[in-house]
Amino acid sequence: MQVSKAILGFGLGVTLALLATGSAVAQTGTDVVAEIGAVKLTMSDLEQQESAKLLQARYDFYQAESKALEDLIDKTLLQQKAKSENLTVDQLLDREVKSQVKDPTEDQMRVYYEGLETEQPYETVRGKILEKIRALRTSKVRVAYIKTLRAESSVSVTLAPPSTAVDLENADMLGSKDAPVVLVEFADYECPYCQKVAPEIKKLKDEFGGKLAVAYKDFPLPMHAHAEKAAEAVRCAGKQGQFWAFHDELFSSKELDVDQLKVQARALKLDSAAFDTCLDAGETAAAVQRDREQGLRLGLSGTPSFFINGHFLSGALDYATLRKVIDQQLAQPMNQAAITAKKGGDSE
Repeated sequence: MQVSKAILGFGLGVTLALLATGSAVAQTGTDVVAEIGAVKLTMSDLEQQESAKLLQARYDFYQAESKALEDLIDKTLLQQKAKSENLTVDQLLDREVKSQVKDPTEDQMRVYYEGLETEQPYETVRGKILEKIRALRTSKVRVAYIKTLRAESSVSVTLAPPSTAVDLENADMLGSKDAPVVLVEFADYECPYCQKVAPEIKKLKDEFGGKLAVAYKDFPLPMHAHAEKAAEAVRCAGKQGQFWAFHDELFSSKELDVDQLKVQARALKLDSAAFDTCLDAGETAAAVQRDREQGLRLGLSGTPSFFINGHFLSGALDYATLRKVIDQQLAQPMNQAAITAKKGGDSE
């Protein structure tokens, strides 16, 4: 009876959560979400004044939704394929996956055993090792098979990350602010994940050309001792028209102490006296601080953080993830129309 009550309670909780989510999605900016006497608070008030508390939570939910959606797509592809061949899904998987999995040799299992932290003899755990390796190999073959099904099918995902307005004032930009897609990055020159993704962002800009604009915002983190001065240095270089050259140099060299910043400025043929004065006097510190404060208002807590046409993504993202969202945004009817119109104008 206690188990039944627990299940019922869980089910009710899920139902209420789904209803609450659906209600929030359905509400527009002008909808009243609370009343305090004669004062009415709208969804727009909530979004504007408490966005720092909402954006990351919505992104976490989006990631859970994305994972669930990918699983659903996989299941649907398998069901469609099985139905087209008059098979059950299990029969299809037996033929295309399980039959392709080979058991490991004794030598392979013993090598696996040597990597385990266990005092049990090999003979005792041999069965579990065999089961584990079979499961790993089955999963790998299944993933590869579903990848072929995706390649043969037309799969278009329109589920987008949560979005918010991002002020581009004070941001250096590569490309036009009127580009169909604008990628805004909040980053820290000392952040290893920012350093890793920097060449991938450059690659995306090169590949998409005028369809993509890239804007940079400073968000130096407190635990990175050199990040603040590095951000100021790049802005000092920007005063001489070399923001992006210095930006790329620092993410590549990772040399961020003040002396090295000055050495790199000289290597880029900057006016060294003007650069040194700018950096030593902290002339660009206020601009860096404005970016940081904007990031905090948005609820950012780490780097890199991205906004692609306002859609928020964060964490150790890779080229494929960023490209997926860019492609998704370019496929939007409004952006498609803008691209077509631009091509028409260019051809005249």
